[in-house]
Amino acid sequence: MDAASEIYEPLFQLGPDPREYRRLEVEGVRVEEWGGRRFLVVEPEVLAQLAEEAFSDVQHLFRPAHLQQLRNILSDPEASPADRFVALELLKNAVISAARQFPSCQDTGTAIVIAEKGQQVLVEGDDRAALTEGIHRIWQRDNLRYSQLAPLSFFEEKNTGTNLPAQIHIEAVPGGEYHFLFVAKGGGSANKTFLYQETPRLLDPERFMAWLEEKVAKIGTTACPPYHLAVVVGGLSAEQTLEVVKLASCRRLDGLPTSGSPKGRAFRDPEMEEKILEMTRRLGIGAQFGGKYYCHDVRVVRLPRHGASLPIGIGVSCSADRQIEAKITPEGVFLERLETDPAKYLPDVEVDIGEAVRIDLRRPMDGIRADLSRLQVGTPVLLSGPMVVARDLAHKKIAERIRAGGEMPWYFRDHPIYYAGPARTPEGFASGSFGPTTAARMDPYVPEFQKLGGSLVTLAKGNRSRQVVEACRTYGGFYLATIGGAAARVGRDMIRKVEVLDFPELGMEAVWRIEVEGMPAFVVIDDKGNDFWQKKVRLKVPMGAD
Repeated sequence: MDAASEIYEPLFQLGPDPREYRRLEVEGVRVEEWGGRRFLVVEPEVLAQLAEEAFSDVQHLFRPAHLQQLRNILSDPEASPADRFVALELLKNAVISAARQFPSCQDTGTAIVIAEKGQQVLVEGDDRAALTEGIHRIWQRDNLRYSQLAPLSFFEEKNTGTNLPAQIHIEAVPGGEYHFLFVAKGGGSANKTFLYQETPRLLDPERFMAWLEEKVAKIGTTACPPYHLAVVVGGLSAEQTLEVVKLASCRRLDGLPTSGSPKGRAFRDPEMEEKILEMTRRLGIGAQFGGKYYCHDVRVVRLPRHGASLPIGIGVSCSADRQIEAKITPEGVFLERLETDPAKYLPDVEVDIGEAVRIDLRRPMDGIRADLSRLQVGTPVLLSGPMVVARDLAHKKIAERIRAGGEMPWYFRDHPIYYAGPARTPEGFASGSFGPTTAARMDPYVPEFQKLGGSLVTLAKGNRSRQVVEACRTYGGFYLATIGGAAARVGRDMIRKVEVLDFPELGMEAVWRIEVEGMPAFVVIDDKGNDFWQKKVRLKVPMGAD
């Protein structure tokens, strides 16, 4: 061991845990002695109850620091009106979600458990099975959404109807405690995790910052900023780089040292974090609709690497910032304390988006388009009336119908199309959480559908590709972007009626008809080929470019 201590240094050297925890009233943890050693013995039901409680909290509550960052936007005179409006809506969404009827986001995510199990911890059973049982319970019990697809063959998939399987990693570590990070990761932010295999030539201050600005700008707004951005440079493998991106975006590695060592320990670079944060503020992307607050903060982690490779990972935690720490010790079972009273972060005065234009969706499509044609890109609007909801699988099935000789469905011609998929509806309400999904996934369908008179007005979140801009110019279409990350507010306060129109077998991905009242959005692409993002944001490379 003495010889080992000369050459070994832990790669991840974290300081004391600063988090505040609450104790759970859970039975089934005891300490026993064998062979002169103390062991922590944990019954499987403890793991099940811990997972159930953790995912219930994380679907409805946020960390106080995250809510304070939203509140800070409202107090910043440099924040744009759009920044402040988005921040206020996200705070209102947090208040609604905290009542535990509506999850904060309609995409209630993949359940991820990252655990460190002390070698003197004994579980009387299968750890993964017990954690899975708790995850299963909460998705069955609460108003969440099933998003996991099981491959039945190479091309055929089916929703599992349980939101399982979960992603569970358990690492053996020294000691007699069991530590957990529970994460609900939605598809939108997961899709904005990137690995780049670069060369050491990039390790030059000017060259690196220019490269990073391009990559960060291309993340765009589809994953619901303001973001918690993580940048990891180095790694002993591609897998390690991406794992550290996930942990850093969850603030799991905040306690790393701030300098390196000859033995290769990981460290944070606070100076680089400030430089990158300032760069993100200069981009002009802001909190979804232009401004300063593209990111709340930045974590930069530097790792050792093989001399012949330079992996770089980039990822985000979005406005649905859903992670929670937990631990089992000889003293009991503890869960990180999240904020149960987000209302205290709300301002005393209302913040609005300026002179929003009211658009009556009860009118014929030609009338709706005529109203939108008079508006400049960037104009805020308030939408009231019927919309049709359809996303990936519905678009795929409609395209297959058309290619088999069918016609464009009437509902795609007569109504705006909202790209979304609802969570389960709480009793007594018209809708569950019902926020927008990423528009770009439907981009390949837009030219074909608009040519046939469908999808002429679409509503979703995030930026879109050039093919959508050209299709809207050619066929007289429009794209409106609404606030991503405020699904509980939309579901409770803005949706008046929901009914299935087509493909009921698709579950939440069916075609729905909904009626909304006062739903905010911005004109992003118009019928003249104008794109708000290419006019507003000062980028060398267009957002979403290949």
